[in-house]
Amino acid sequence: MKLFGRPRPQGLAVLAVGVAVAVSACSPAAPGGSATSPSTASVTTAAPSPSASQPSGQPAATPSAPVAGATAAVGELVAGFPQQLIPLIPGVTVQSSSYDKNSSPASAALVGRVQGTASAVAAFYTKAFEDQGFKAIPGDAVGDVTTKDFLRGDIETVNVSITEIDGMATFTIGANVSGGSIK
Repeated sequence: MKLFGRPRPQGLAVLAVGVAVAVSACSPAAPGGSATSPSTASVTTAAPSPSASQPSGQPAATPSAPVAGATAAVGELVAGFPQQLIPLIPGVTVQSSSYDKNSSPASAALVGRVQGTASAVAAFYTKAFEDQGFKAIPGDAVGDVTTKDFLRGDIETVNVSITEIDGMATFTIGANVSGGSIK
């Protein structure tokens, strides 16, 4: 299949929001879960109840459940967002954010938009992550998307993906780090 034209920032922002929500393992709240505000979701889980129709001796099927402590926000930073891990580039407009400190590894995601070039955004975040001990992995693009991957130790990873259209850079950052790395 061949795609025509360049990706639109709105479409990328919608895609990035979906990625941010998926990264934070947010899904519709389980019974008893609630949203903390219209733009912030706080998800809680309840233990599955045994089913009367479940044959004895058979494990109950466990539906995919939201992760306790996972939060996401649209248009703002979610409460507790680890800005020391993922700093905000000056002039950014936050499109969405998510944070799950209880997963292993902990995960955080940010979607932002800033006036400037993809290379300037990549340079800012390359310095920010290398200053924290992450090593850049070779490779700088996938098609027309500027992308940088970083690794620290064996399991801590960060990905920065950036598109640039008409002097505006839209970027998505996803980080998976050990819980002790987020303060």
